[in-house]
Amino acid sequence: MLTLLDLSAAFNSVDHHTLLQRLQKSYDLNGKVIDWFTSYLSYPVQHVRTATSSSTPAAVVYGVPQGSVLGPILFLLYAADLLQLIERHHLTPHGYADDTQIYWYCQPSEAGSLLQQVSVCTDEVSAWMKANRLQLNPAKTEVLWCT
Repeated sequence: MLTLLDLSAAFNSVDHHTLLQRLQKSYDLNGKVIDWFTSYLSYPVQHVRTATSSSTPAAVVYGVPQGSVLGPILFLLYAADLLQLIERHHLTPHGYADDTQIYWYCQPSEAGSLLQQVSVCTDEVSAWMKANRLQLNPAKTEVLWCT
């Protein structure tokens, strides 16, 4: 069984504060390294401009740069706990940038049990994503049976 998870605007949803905390706690990055990441993530600002006026620039506190080398890596570091959550369900995760797959195999007689296992795991994945400002897109999430 293969479950393909689709996230909506995943790169735009990464919380900078949470990411920096994870880099420190989970990956033991400190000192000048964490200062560099803080600076890298704190730099962008955004504002709205029309032909006659412009809003006050505001810091961008969510998202990692798309199209950059660091964007997918930072997203994977942000979402690494998700892969561990899937493994706790005795399923195999595969993550590449914002694409996550869950897969496992079983005997035909155990298909119902595996389906239940994947369903419970997917529910927990959805809850984890909500708690981490990520949104699972159920309309584009697919479950495939491979025999």
